[in-house]
Formats: sequence, C-alpha cells, structure tokens
Amino acid sequence: MTTLDVFRAPESVAVVGATDNPAKWGHWLARGAVAGAHRRRVHLVNTRGGQVLDRPALPGLDALPEVPDLVAFAVPAAALAGAVCQAVALGVPGLLAITAGVEDEPAIGDVVAASGARLLGPNCLGLYDASSELELAWGRFTPGSLAIVSQSGQLGLEIAGMAASAGIGVSRFVSVGSQLDVSAAELLADLAHHEATRIVAVYLESFGDGERLLDALDQLREAGKPVLLLTVGASRAAQQAARSHTGSMTSGIDVVDAACRTVGAVRVDTPAQLVDTAQLLSRCAPVRGRRVAIVADSGGQGAVAADTASRLGLTVAELPPAVQERLADRLPPHAAVANPVDLAGAGETDISTYASTPAVLADSSVTDAVVLSGYFGSYGRDIPEHQAAESEVARAIGSLAAERAIPVVVHSMAEHTATVRELHAAGVPTFADVEAALRAVATAHRFAQAPRPRVGRVPARERQAPPGSGYLAARRLLADAGVPFPAAAGIAPGAPDPGGAMRSLSAPVALKADWLEHKTEHGGVATGLGDTAALGAAYDDMVARLGSHGYVVEEMDRRTDVVEVIVAARRDPSFGPVVVVGAGGVQAELTQDLALELAPCSHDTAREMIRRLRSWPLLAGWRGKRPVDADGLAAVVVAVSELIADRGDIGEIELNPVRVSPEGALAVDALVIAVPTPDSPSTA
Repeated sequence: MTTLDVFRAPESVAVVGATDNPAKWGHWLARGAVAGAHRRRVHLVNTRGGQVLDRPALPGLDALPEVPDLVAFAVPAAALAGAVCQAVALGVPGLLAITAGVEDEPAIGDVVAASGARLLGPNCLGLYDASSELELAWGRFTPGSLAIVSQSGQLGLEIAGMAASAGIGVSRFVSVGSQLDVSAAELLADLAHHEATRIVAVYLESFGDGERLLDALDQLREAGKPVLLLTVGASRAAQQAARSHTGSMTSGIDVVDAACRTVGAVRVDTPAQLVDTAQLLSRCAPVRGRRVAIVADSGGQGAVAADTASRLGLTVAELPPAVQERLADRLPPHAAVANPVDLAGAGETDISTYASTPAVLADSSVTDAVVLSGYFGSYGRDIPEHQAAESEVARAIGSLAAERAIPVVVHSMAEHTATVRELHAAGVPTFADVEAALRAVATAHRFAQAPRPRVGRVPARERQAPPGSGYLAARRLLADAGVPFPAAAGIAPGAPDPGGAMRSLSAPVALKADWLEHKTEHGGVATGLGDTAALGAAYDDMVARLGSHGYVVEEMDRRTDVVEVIVAARRDPSFGPVVVVGAGGVQAELTQDLALELAPCSHDTAREMIRRLRSWPLLAGWRGKRPVDADGLAAVVVAVSELIADRGDIGEIELNPVRVSPEGALAVDALVIAVPTPDSPSTA
C-alpha cells in the first residue's frame, strides 16, 4: 500500500479496546468496523476476550491470525504507548489513535517514525471514507461529495451534521487530532486524487508547515475541488511579540487570507457559512460575478434582500428596459419589475410564476445569480392539494438553472417540506434565511477570482556581514535592495559639533536619533532645521534628553501633493515572509488601513494591494490633487517583499512613512529587526 492508503482502503482492520458498551469509544469503532466487514477483514481486540458485537474478541494483537493493515486504538492514555509499540513490532503499517490526554506523545512519535508506520492522531475522532465503506469514528455519516479534514473532531462532526441537514453527504471525514505523524497537509493532498470528493471543508487551528499546506491546496485547486477553510486565528500572540507598528497591526487571520488568495481557497467565518457555501457549490453553476437579481413575493422581503446583498458586497443589478418589459407582460400591473422584482401576488394566481420569472432573469446578460425569496416551498405544506403543482415548479426551477448555467438560489420560509426536498433533488440550493442565501452567493463568487501567483523566492544574493544597528544601517540595507531615501549623513556618538553633517546636504534637514526604533514616540526627531545653528540646538537638546549616541541628519522631502504610506514586512511562523502596505504616518495604528500578501510579491500584486486600501482615493488624486506615483510605491513594496524573502535572518522590516508624490516614492524612516539569535544583534 502507498503511504496513506491504509487510512483510505485497508484490506484488514483491528479495533483495540472493542466493547459492547455504547457509551465507550471502543463500541463505536467496533460497530463501524463491523459494518464494513463485507469490504475487509475485521478483528476485534479486548483484553478479556469473549464476544463483542456477537463476534469473537481476541485478547491482544499478537493473538490475531494476521497483521492487520490498520489498527484503531481506543485504550486509556497510559496504555497507548505500549499498544503502539506492540503494533509497530508486529509490522502494522497504519495506526489510528483516538486516545486523548497522552503525556508521552513525543516518545510515541519517535517509535512510529523509526518504524516507517503511519499514525493518525492521537486525540482525534477517527475517520470515515464513503467509497471504501470505512467507518472508524464516533457518529454516523451520509455518503456524499464533501470531504472534511478537521483539527477539532467535534467541530468536524458539527459540519458533517449540518451538511446532512442541507442534503449534502460526506465523501471523507478525517479528524487529525495532534498530527503527531500524519498532517492535515498530507491528507488534503491525498484528497486531490479522491474521486468521490468534489468539495473540501477544512478546519485548522494551527498551520504547521505553511508551504506544504499551500502545495496541498494548490493540488486541490488544480483538481477542480474548491476548498473552504474555517479557522480561529485572530489570536494576538504574534502581534504582541512584534516590535514594528505593522507587526502589531496585522493578525494571523490577515496572513491566512493572503495564503488563501494565493491558492484560490476561501476562508469562511462559521460552520454555517461553510455548509451554506458548500451547498451552493455542489448544486449550482459557478457564480461568475457579483450581480444578483432578486425575485420576491413580498415587497418587504425583496427590500431586505436587496439591502443584505449590498452589505455583502453584491451588486443588485439594474435591469435593462427590455427585461423589465418582458417581466411586466407576465406580472400584474402593480408588480415591481425593477430589481428587486416584486411578484405582487402573482404566485398565488399562477404558481408557475415562481419559475417563469427567474427564467426571464436567467436569460438576461445583467445578472450572475438569481435569488428567489419568500413563500415558495410552503404551498404544498399549507394547502396539500397544491403540492403536486409546487413540486412541478421546483423541478422547473432546477431545469432552468441547469440549462442556463446560472445559479438560482431559493430562500424559503418553509423548512424540510416536500417542495424543499424537490428543490434539493433538482439541484437547487435552498436556505431558511435570506442572508444565508446571499452570503453563500457572495462566498461562492470568491472562487471565480483568479488565484494570486505564487512568486518563487528570488535568487540568493551574496551575503554581506550583518548590518550594524540603527537607522543608517537600515537605510544602507534597504537602499541596496532598491528603496529610495533622501540624502543623509551620520553624526558619531559624542561628536562635539554636528554642523559638519550638513555640508553635503540641502536645508531644511531633520535630525534623528539613529538607535531608536520608534523615534517620534521618544522625541527623537527634530524637523525643519534650516541652518547649522538650528541643527546644533536640536542636537544639544536630544543629547541632553536621550544621551550621547549616534544621530542622523537627513534632507527633508519638500515635494507637494504627498501622501504618507507604510510599507513593511514580517515573518509568519507558518507561512513565512509577508509584505504589507497601508496608510502611514503617525496615525497608522489609528486608521488600520492595510493590505497584506505573501512575500515575495509581483509588481501587479503590489499594485492590486495599493488599490485595495480604503485610502486609495488619496493616492489616486483627492479633491484636485495630482495622483501619486503608484508604480513607484509598488516598486518599493516589491523590493521590501524580495528582501525579507531572500534574507532569512530578517524578522521584520518597516518603512514609515514612505512619502509618495507624483514624482515618486521616498522612504524617510526605516526599521529592520533581525531574527533573534544568540550571537547576532537584534536590530539594524
């Protein structure tokens, strides 16, 4: 068997800890194993022997007539290490450990690694594969096309249960647990070749080797399998550890979103959003744009739907006069034929209106999805003699959606009725809440966006000696990487006369404390110094307040129509280097206007990041000002992204502000923080 086949289609399975007690894990594993006994040989192990589920139970693995391909352990934490060692010694290739609270996990991992066996878990809820009828997990599963890989077993079961309620079955379920050996990334890559899987749901709390995970998600995208990622990562741990302003303003979620954009995956916020989107993806044609047409049998419901669509970033498409005329010919005189369309009771007179009206909109070239909202789905429940007609319309809605290759989504006031089941059977996603319906459309549309190109690491440049500490050293490093700075000169610590630093510079100048990371917060910057006397006074003041250290004299930027921007980079523990651009200056933390992508990035990606900013109108020319040089700013973003990607010894970079004018970008402060090592300085 190949590496992970033992967890997908084993020819023999043993359950250690099998029991008849339905309150124990060993019962659920044994029950599931026995249910697949027509597909593989099944062995039950219980130290007391006897009978379990009316099958003989042997006292140990060494008593089995063969070495099984896969052994599932439901044993006490203290017994797991011994049980794993016994299985490995017998030559078992696949191990599934449900057991939680294991204290000697590293030792177990060492034993497994040395043996060449593969271990899933421990501390997991097991696995299920519909194609091979392998069920070694708590709970019951309905076969289908949704694969679930979850770091939290219970959350994975919640997703599976919600999917079943929506009429979506599971192709594969894997609870990864502690990932002591087999990782989520490996399991996801394996799904790229899993024929039954069409959509992949992932829940992760940590990402481990981010590059390996991205490779797996790339494989799924290339296989045409959309990935919906749920995570909890708004953790501030990394932010609290950051020393740059940008590091403290960007979160793990920002990085996860950037990673998703790179491989065409989509992050969702809740299990409900995940399942709602999976329902739409599994039943509909792709949502190719943001334009929606709304059909409602209530003016109020139509208005709520329109407002909700706009709030979710969808466009309530303006219907052309010809389309409105076609609608007016089919609807009562008092019906609203603009978007949203109000049927004004037409459905009560002729229930086929619920299909014919979306058909008109699906024929148009102005919408990417049709949302039907209101009472449809309730007629057969409330008036049983109308059930046959309503079911016929449900099938007609499904047919038109398939024929026109456009998503038709139904928000019905009814749940679990015969008509809703007909809609599901006809391939029409249905929702009990209009916001859920529209959010699913908005989320599914994100899959239509091209993935961000994964730019390879730039060729390693010849390493220089580690830069010294301070602003001057940071300037030199960044200038060599292509970042423009104003002319400057240094003042050595203890220099009695700073005036010599101005000889080669044009006034006015600024005086800066070279060693301080955040100069303005400590009074380490004096600006507008027009001559040597002013420079001398500012220097004497700083030395008196801050001490006799190195200082920098720098020409001030006197260009007009300038916008201050922050450009920065940091190193994420899982996904590696990232680059950030945003509104800069002393109010950067107040505005929190940032765009982040994985580094290195291309010039096109840098331009797109800049256009995503809320402050983009300021850069594009606000209230008569000239547009700034966005390409020059993008070049700075690219240079910073390549520098941090190329220099593994750099932990953070921050340029704040970068002053961008129509004539170009100019950095006037810089901070470079090295990755801490025992024998290297922490800052440059």
